[in-house]
Amino acid sequence: MLLSTAFFPPLEYFAKIAEGFTLSPDEVKPSLVWIEGCEIYQKQSYRNRFKFYAENGVQMVSVPIIHDGGTHSIPIRDIRVDWDANWLIRCERAITSAYESSAYFDYYKDELFAILDSKPEKLFDLNMKILDFFLKKTGIAAEVRITEEFTPFGSDRYGEDLRDVIHPKKQNYILERLSLKKPYFQVFAQKHGFISNLSIMDLLFNEGPDSITYLKNAIRK
Repeated sequence: MLLSTAFFPPLEYFAKIAEGFTLSPDEVKPSLVWIEGCEIYQKQSYRNRFKFYAENGVQMVSVPIIHDGGTHSIPIRDIRVDWDANWLIRCERAITSAYESSAYFDYYKDELFAILDSKPEKLFDLNMKILDFFLKKTGIAAEVRITEEFTPFGSDRYGEDLRDVIHPKKQNYILERLSLKKPYFQVFAQKHGFISNLSIMDLLFNEGPDSITYLKNAIRK
């Protein structure tokens, strides 16, 4: 499958990766995932933003980027994060406020925040580190490769093309098709109800090691 890079990707992003991952007593077959590395940066997408569940409901955090004469012609791998903007502290505080009472926040927060605190220059590099973190912590085995040339949208060169499908402003039915609209525990569910398709962070902090069971739609023991 072919995916765009994403910052704290949504659950549907990981649901598709987990779909191709086979785990049995006899075999571990990783999912093959291609990340688009040759596109031009696109605004208002998951490439630099994510949704999470805060006390007041769904909130969004965006990573400010450096606009070198406009981003409409800059390759995604050249986009630089604006670390001079005072967003990182606000981001970490927002995550802490939202999830500090979740069951597994304390198990993962230090390693996750260390990635942010390392301040990679490029957005793409930051996103790849975050992707690797969540793959490991959710238990999804995936062989991740980066494309070396751009292909038109809808191309099947890398398998299913999801670059223009998984988008905060576009509706799709990925979770419905995978039977993953089902609820899991969320800290503020009693106040606002269950909210689907937030950042994978929401599932991990609330379900921890059971995240893979949820993503594979398996029966819990």
